[in-house]
Amino acid sequence: MATSIRLRRLGTVALAAGGAYTILRDPSISVNDRGGGSALQIVKQKIADPFAVIPSRAVQESALMGASLANPLDVLVVGGGATGSGVALDAATRGLRVGLVEREDFSSGTSSRSTKLVHGGVRYLEKAVFNLDYGQLKLVFHALEARKQVIDNAPHLCHALPCMTPCFDWFEVIYYWMGLKMYDLVAGRHLLHVSRYYSAQESLELFPTLARNGKEKTLKGTVVYYDGQMNDSRLNVAIACSAALAGAAVLNHAEVVSLLKDDVTGRIIGARIRNNLSGKEFDTYAKVVVNAAGPFCDSVRQMADKKAKPMIIPSSGVHIVLPDYYSPEGMGLIVPKTKDGRVVFMLPWLGRTVAGTTDSNTSITMLPEPHENEIEFILDAISGYLNVKVRRTDVLSAWSGIRPLAMDPKAKNTESISRDHVVSEDYPGLVTITGGKWTTYRSMAEDALDAAIKSGKLNPTNKCLTYNIQLVGADGWEPASFTILAQQYVRMKRTYRGNVVPGVMDTASAKHLSHAYGTLAERVAAIAQNENLGKRLAHGYPFLEAEVAYCARNEYCESAVDFIARRSRLAFLDTDAANRALPRVIEILAAEHKWDKSRQKEELKKGREFLETFKSSKNAQFHDGKHK
Repeated sequence: MATSIRLRRLGTVALAAGGAYTILRDPSISVNDRGGGSALQIVKQKIADPFAVIPSRAVQESALMGASLANPLDVLVVGGGATGSGVALDAATRGLRVGLVEREDFSSGTSSRSTKLVHGGVRYLEKAVFNLDYGQLKLVFHALEARKQVIDNAPHLCHALPCMTPCFDWFEVIYYWMGLKMYDLVAGRHLLHVSRYYSAQESLELFPTLARNGKEKTLKGTVVYYDGQMNDSRLNVAIACSAALAGAAVLNHAEVVSLLKDDVTGRIIGARIRNNLSGKEFDTYAKVVVNAAGPFCDSVRQMADKKAKPMIIPSSGVHIVLPDYYSPEGMGLIVPKTKDGRVVFMLPWLGRTVAGTTDSNTSITMLPEPHENEIEFILDAISGYLNVKVRRTDVLSAWSGIRPLAMDPKAKNTESISRDHVVSEDYPGLVTITGGKWTTYRSMAEDALDAAIKSGKLNPTNKCLTYNIQLVGADGWEPASFTILAQQYVRMKRTYRGNVVPGVMDTASAKHLSHAYGTLAERVAAIAQNENLGKRLAHGYPFLEAEVAYCARNEYCESAVDFIARRSRLAFLDTDAANRALPRVIEILAAEHKWDKSRQKEELKKGREFLETFKSSKNAQFHDGKHK
């Protein structure tokens, strides 16, 4: 009886979805006229210009310092994660005068510790079906549109990824096939690829490490559907750099010490900023402050009002990285329900396998660390679906991220906790945006800026343009772009017995540079070739020394951790490899930023302390129990 009811509901919502899609979109706005015209072309040219030079850190700081009470910024954004950087890009492209400050680095918090999926929210669709919740269905429509948009605006950093769902009885086959077909239907014209069923034998050919027998049952087949995958922190850095090219004054390692208030009205009119690299403090004024500090947004709100009711319910998401042989290249594995009802996945990512995730209560901290029981939970969950031995010693890296689940501060109970975002102005002049997810960062930024424009009575010169703006490095990029690097550049010019011998730009390095930097990869390749910086930073990984120099010059890379964690992903992929690369990274950054010996020593200490929070098998103290 329960089975037939579940299947009927799937069918009912699938039929409704076909007709509902047009209702949920604003018919007055099309992709072609969202703000379009000459303003859009001017912005696109600024960001896509291959000769564009990003404003220096000193220039950006001066712009913030120059914002006075008599001549304030239109908007000051606090927080340089995906949403905060998105607000800065949106504001700059609407013709507003905007500044952004970030206490640590762009993407240093939740935005670099994500699942790496650009997804439409298939779990929300299931909730919409069984709770007959139209709100959840709208959330899925919106996320699926946003998913395609993120991939289109940064194709070098995002791609479609097939995800396999194993089925161990025929009911599961029918249930997941129908559910994922509905997911395709809801996606409509934003569909990436059509989902399909594979027999058990076909599935094992596609995913060789998948177990034929699991859950004490025999594999009946799998259903494969598509979601997006991204390099999250590099995408975040691309958003911030695109904002800078569009005219925003963005400054990382700059902390809000306090908020400035108008003595008469009590309205927030700016912030006291401390440059955490120099220690210098200054005031910057703005008509509106947008609080996009993620898990830390409550601490910013409490600067305005010590009695501010919390908005954040923090949740810990732990992920681990395993060797590449755990999953085939180009195919992920999704386990929809573990024994305690959680979703666990195992996905290929940057040449390794990322697995997760947990979802548990946590406290807010700058450097969250995964607990051993969470790592063991993930290993336990995937071991039942694989035919290879799952070992704790195979964990190359493990990290924890804090999801800022949002609660409307005006709500009377916790039932309003949502994975959707919340925009609130509970103190005049301070607009807070929090909650939501990576996939919908652009529309979150749009909503926050719309609220800021209303609050500050601002006068943008045009509508929101970011729907159609490709990020830096995306314009003109093609999947085959790496061949230009492989054919036209060498990794270095080295001397051998008195002769200059070119070191080949191998395919792995060329593909990596092309995907990480898009059309700007040639700039990195030129540094490698011409400045004797073509060596790899770590054995077995394609990251080049030239990238350190490039990021210091063009991506506001101000510390060793900035590079190993956010500009490259070495810390997330392999903690031990990152530790070995650290001295050379510091040596190159020291040359770029003119660091003295004392600063270099401090960078090494901070880098190693940071890596200690990534609980790989090399730096974790653990009992070898079930997974030896």
